[in-house]
Amino acid sequence: MYEKTYPSKRFNITLEFLKKHIKTNETIFDLGVPNPFSKIMEDNGYQVINTKGEDLDNNQEALRTENYKVFTAFEIFEHLLNPYTILENVKADKILISIPLRLWFSSAYRSKTDMWDRHYHEFEDWQLDWLLEKTGFKIVDRVKFTHPVKKLGLRPLLRWFTPRYYLVYAERVTSN
Repeated sequence: MYEKTYPSKRFNITLEFLKKHIKTNETIFDLGVPNPFSKIMEDNGYQVINTKGEDLDNNQEALRTENYKVFTAFEIFEHLLNPYTILENVKADKILISIPLRLWFSSAYRSKTDMWDRHYHEFEDWQLDWLLEKTGFKIVDRVKFTHPVKKLGLRPLLRWFTPRYYLVYAERVTSN
């Protein structure tokens, strides 16, 4: 599996969840530029298309024009001002989304050096569930998991027990 250079626990759980629900012959549109996890998907036989770095809050053209069967957004919705608009423009019937959960003992992530690497949202699970429901998706499977860090202190201790990530597989509800 993926060790040293990657957040191995998160990537391993996400990869196993992906394999459980998506076949390798289904083209994936992965929201965001090529990244370590899109490379892992490709290494595992998936055909992956990524966005090109456009401002996704203002430009969802690729969501409407690319040819794909599955939509993925792994740790990107928290960076967007309006994830609802993204989901409205997804043309796939299958989606996998993971988000960092809002932690009561820690403020939202904000990089001190990179003005784009910030979390506009840190969701509670019910908020993502509601967002999916409002955009026509039904959750089929979900998992929460922790993200321990190797530091001392109360907050690092709480990270061993408090789920940090929420991973969802959902399918579009068809209208009759």
